[in-house]
Amino acid sequence: MMNFKDIINHYPDFPKPGIDFIDIIPFMSNKEAFCQLIDELDAHVHSPNVVTVEARGFLFAAPLLTQSQLVKNVIPIRKKGKLPFAKGDLCDVQIMKEYGPDHVFFRKSDIAAGEPEGDTFYLTFFDDVLATGGTAAGIADALNKTVVVRDGKEYKVKVKEFIFLIEFPDLYDHARLEAIAPIKSFVQIEGD
Repeated sequence: MMNFKDIINHYPDFPKPGIDFIDIIPFMSNKEAFCQLIDELDAHVHSPNVVTVEARGFLFAAPLLTQSQLVKNVIPIRKKGKLPFAKGDLCDVQIMKEYGPDHVFFRKSDIAAGEPEGDTFYLTFFDDVLATGGTAAGIADALNKTVVVRDGKEYKVKVKEFIFLIEFPDLYDHARLEAIAPIKSFVQIEGD
């Protein structure tokens, strides 16, 4: 098994001083690494529904629709103005990123298009990088308060697990995220 840490690139002080930008795009030019990463991701997903954040998360979650026997639905979380929506469908989520506050959006209909288990749509949350945890916590909190309707029946929504390609374990509040769901990451980058 290859070391995924050897695939990624670091760009210090990008997009602003103090931020260590982690470039995962080299996975896209290394077929063996990409395939191995998708296999690893598939082995750790325990839900038929995967929610992922624009835009780099899409690159790795979407292949699960063809690779995975379990995954049936990928739910996009997008920036403002990127999701067309019917009245009452769009959910606005305020998040705190390492760059500052922001808003992202998801559609209830994208969740309802997936596969429920009993009275709940369980979700695997996947993102490329876990830094401060503000994005993951904000989105998970909003999802866990959401109710969707499918065929006239109401369903709860629950984030079942967090999976990240890269984690900065020194930067986020472990207890806050772990109180929501278990965390799995493939690469840990320790602080200096």
